[in-house]
Amino acid sequence: MKIANIEVFALTLPMKSDFSISGGQVGNQQQGAPHVYVKMTGSDGTVGWGEARPSHRWSYETLESVTTTIHHYLKPVLVGEPAWDLRRIHHKMNRQIAAGWNKGMPIAKAAVDMALHDLLAKHHGIPLPRLWMGAFKDSIRLSYLISTNDPETAYEKAKYARENGFLAVDVKIGLNPQQDVRILEAVKQAAPDLYFRVDANQAYDLTQAVRLAREMERIGVDVFEQPLKANQLHGHAELRRKTVIPIALDESIWTAGDLIQAIRQEACDMVVIKVTKMGGLTEAKLCGEIAGEAGLGLLGGGLTESTLGLTASAHLFNYLDIQIPVDLNGPIFLADDPVTDGLKVEKGTVPLSGQSGIGCTISNDKLEKYGTKTL
Repeated sequence: MKIANIEVFALTLPMKSDFSISGGQVGNQQQGAPHVYVKMTGSDGTVGWGEARPSHRWSYETLESVTTTIHHYLKPVLVGEPAWDLRRIHHKMNRQIAAGWNKGMPIAKAAVDMALHDLLAKHHGIPLPRLWMGAFKDSIRLSYLISTNDPETAYEKAKYARENGFLAVDVKIGLNPQQDVRILEAVKQAAPDLYFRVDANQAYDLTQAVRLAREMERIGVDVFEQPLKANQLHGHAELRRKTVIPIALDESIWTAGDLIQAIRQEACDMVVIKVTKMGGLTEAKLCGEIAGEAGLGLLGGGLTESTLGLTASAHLFNYLDIQIPVDLNGPIFLADDPVTDGLKVEKGTVPLSGQSGIGCTISNDKLEKYGTKTL
């Protein structure tokens, strides 16, 4: 089977609540959230789907750049290629869009890679994990994401998470650094027995991070994620020597090469695996396997993907045997998406379909409904 066609759909999906990180808003109820769907058709007529979730608050990729990169640069070199030759396809994508400090346009490439996996699994009539010789698991546990600069709101959200069966919370800090400690105290008070993941999204310098880590030790935080700028591996290594709180890296690790550099510099205790950030399931799987062999802990994360991206990520995280509830927060923030058989979160758990491929059916009507112009 060869790749016969690649189609790109720029979407703006509705949000039921605003979502902010230390770098700013990544989506709101007024403007919605940018997503890109990719439809890949094989020469036998099989169709695979992939998703990209760009945000200019998180990286340099945007709805416009992802859409045009796939349509004008990746599609021309991939149509006609053997669908089963993953190594060749990634080589051609990386040659066409060269790397800078990290993999060039990884979020755009992730959508193509995801669609390719969906295509191949559907072609063979198997669920996605079987492509990796892994067992299908019928559910995954989610953490509950809290993003607010108000301690009272943080308390109520943590209380909701505990009362509704979530086993972990993921708290964004750095929105208002003056409130960070109060927010963390409020969350711990409301949910003292939940796994406590704190994500700074590069908000601090080393001195600030050391000071905050000492407060986290007192409060009882389980992991401190990406406190410093992405390129400050030495600073993260120094921070590890000054705190007992495990340090996790997210924005610092986009590729397996980045991960190896972090391991060499002893810059982290844990690694955040994200399909869209790492250029797709192929590289994310490799990063997870290397980190596991190096003795590092694994956290699962996402970029507020819709049901499609969430489900693909969930299959990978189950394959990697990530035990800590994962931060796939699309259901918390998105009001709707183009997947007809949507997800229902029950007691912090998402059931997964045993259908072939990723296991999602896409509505053409909703693709048209949420379609948006990129120029």
